[in-house]
Amino acid sequence: MSTRTASVLYDVPGPRARRRYLVAGVIGTLGIAALLWWVVATLADQGQFDASLWDAFQYTAVQQRILDGVLATLETFALAAAGSLVLGSLLAVGRLSDHRPVRAVCTVVVQFFRAMPLVIMIFALYQAVFTAKPMWGLVIGLVLYNGAVQAEIIRSGINAVPRGQAEAAHALGLRKTQVMSLVLVPQAVRTMLPAIIGQLVVTLKDTSLGYIITYSELLYVGKLIASNSDGYPYIPVVLVITPIYIVMCLALGGLARWIESRGRRGATRRGAAAA
Repeated sequence: MSTRTASVLYDVPGPRARRRYLVAGVIGTLGIAALLWWVVATLADQGQFDASLWDAFQYTAVQQRILDGVLATLETFALAAAGSLVLGSLLAVGRLSDHRPVRAVCTVVVQFFRAMPLVIMIFALYQAVFTAKPMWGLVIGLVLYNGAVQAEIIRSGINAVPRGQAEAAHALGLRKTQVMSLVLVPQAVRTMLPAIIGQLVVTLKDTSLGYIITYSELLYVGKLIASNSDGYPYIPVVLVITPIYIVMCLALGGLARWIESRGRRGATRRGAAAA
């Protein structure tokens, strides 16, 4: 893009403006570097970078506890993800119903659980019902909250399909259930899949809220390891636990991209066959 073309879109900074930008960038960089230095120095003074703090991770029992925490996290996520998708689908269908009472009830449910703080919901379920089985307090809390969010994603995806598609299907004599399952949902899936997967990643990360109800998921296991080790090595624990969460989220995102690419290839093949 030439300077003349660029000047149409925005004013090209002059020498004084460029100097101001340079000074601001240098000051910002120095400020961030000073903040990082202060954090590292503070942790070093507390002995958090001592090599001895990593000794706990050499024990087989500690490694097994971390593995158990990962498995508990994945189990909770699998149950919460499946439940939220089922609940979200039912609520979305209810919000699209032709019956006003059904729409009203589903709307109230969706808005209530979307507005309810997830931490409060999980803690309330644990204290009131699932004191002996904290996993289910966490799972049901995640299902209710994420199901309400998924309902809005699914409803928006279906509404994004051009109205002519539904009108043409009704003109062919299809019932509303057939129109929804055969025409609208298959087209909407490609639009709403990225948002659904994004919410599933949020669900995976929210499993760490089991920490507040003493459920032995990955974060709570990390806290136990730190509290039962000499010197309370919370920095080594963070450096071990955080990459595990990142890898799980990246794996879920990779799975989403694979499913999306397969869907596009399938649609391309169907279009070529129809042509």
